[in-house]
Amino acid sequence: MSFILNIETATKNCSVALAKDGQTIVCLEVAEEGYSHAEKLHVLIEQVLQKAGITFHDLVAIAVSQGPGSYTGLRIGVSAAKGLCYALNIPLLAIDTLQSLASQAKITEGIVIPMLDARRMEVYSAIFSADGKRLRETQAEIITDNSFADCTMPVYFVGDCAAKCKPLLQQYNFIFLENSFFPSANEMSALSFDAFQKKEFVDVAYFEPFYLKDFIVTASKK
Repeated sequence: MSFILNIETATKNCSVALAKDGQTIVCLEVAEEGYSHAEKLHVLIEQVLQKAGITFHDLVAIAVSQGPGSYTGLRIGVSAAKGLCYALNIPLLAIDTLQSLASQAKITEGIVIPMLDARRMEVYSAIFSADGKRLRETQAEIITDNSFADCTMPVYFVGDCAAKCKPLLQQYNFIFLENSFFPSANEMSALSFDAFQKKEFVDVAYFEPFYLKDFIVTASKK
């Protein structure tokens, strides 16, 4: 059997899931303002393993959410995943954050557009079919009232952008799944197991998160 530890820190949700053969058996997560990932992540990892009754040496791989998302959150998650892979001598898997977010939408028709908040009216987004196939690559885009206007089939939006995007995206076929807010390690389980079986490992030493945009340092208001 294949135990894979999944780590998701791309947003405010600090999430850890342990999966066996692609099925989540334990998932713990904390979504707080102000990103507490540095304090919470390793605690959650230990608690997940304890609840499952296994040790680090039972793991066959570590999967980490690769982005896009928060620069700080991604750095914390990737650093933790790399450290575990190096110490345990097991492979590292990188899972697309928007793909795992899109998989929260359980639909049979139409398309899924996962969106994560960037700045102002900008979002990180991608487009997936109802069966999970990627139809458009991830990009940063400014949302306007003309965004996705050429889509005539049902369009399901998932992510943390409903509050700022819903007033603009009011086309009759647009549906906001507001219970699907943050990406979670729970949805990484099936994706990471598929990647593990295909041996889609990334280099532990040289892998970097997919930031999509350059990190910008802003001056303190204090």
